Amino acid sequence: MKPEDPIIPFDWLRLFLSEDIPALFLFEVAFRSLLMYLLILLTLRITGKRGVKQLSLFELTIILSLGSAAGDPMFYSDVPLSHAVVVFGVVILCYLFFNRLTEKNEQVEKWLEGSPICLIEAGKINLEAFQKENITYQELFGELRQQQVEHLGQLRKVYLEATGEISVFFFLDEEVQPGLPIFPEILAHPLQRIERAGLYACRTCGHCQSLMSVAEVECEQCQHKYWLPTCQRRRVT
Repeated sequence: MKPEDPIIPFDWLRLFLSEDIPALFLFEVAFRSLLMYLLILLTLRITGKRGVKQLSLFELTIILSLGSAAGDPMFYSDVPLSHAVVVFGVVILCYLFFNRLTEKNEQVEKWLEGSPICLIEAGKINLEAFQKENITYQELFGELRQQQVEHLGQLRKVYLEATGEISVFFFLDEEVQPGLPIFPEILAHPLQRIERAGLYACRTCGHCQSLMSVAEVECEQCQHKYWLPTCQRRRVT
């Protein structure tokens, strides 16, 4: 159809195929759909769990893959419905294939969907695991504050689940330890020069040390040099 040609409503050839594109182009549409599905799947896997929060990797992939395929034929007169049908068919087949593959192959399931990661243990941040995940201190501490956490010494274990959710396990009140406070207004002002002796928590990993008055001191665990006075308040819900 030329741009100057009038649009004929319910032109079945235009609706399902195209006057200008051969029917064999549908195979290219199928190939394009498969390629884009795999590209979206890979991108979501690389961006990490937090980008997939509350939706499974496959559910989010379907939403992204079918969004344009469903929308364009609704109002673009030059997009045949058959192209959208092929896209839907390929994406659904990919979804069924990868679901079945993850059911039968544990290694594929672990790579695609991930596994729970322990981010905090006994009030200290597991830096090796934390740095591998696509999550920031701001996001982690924000999630913890929503659980009424005031400082890391209240925490026995914190997991980043495969779904991107945060699971929190607390010490009993009598087991609460001194820990790094996580209120934003406190975190914003870490100390590098220690002017008063006392118990301090490393701003980076949460490790607690007794420090004397000193110009600068490294954390025994992570070798960073910023500190905050510890907090030992019990959790109030």
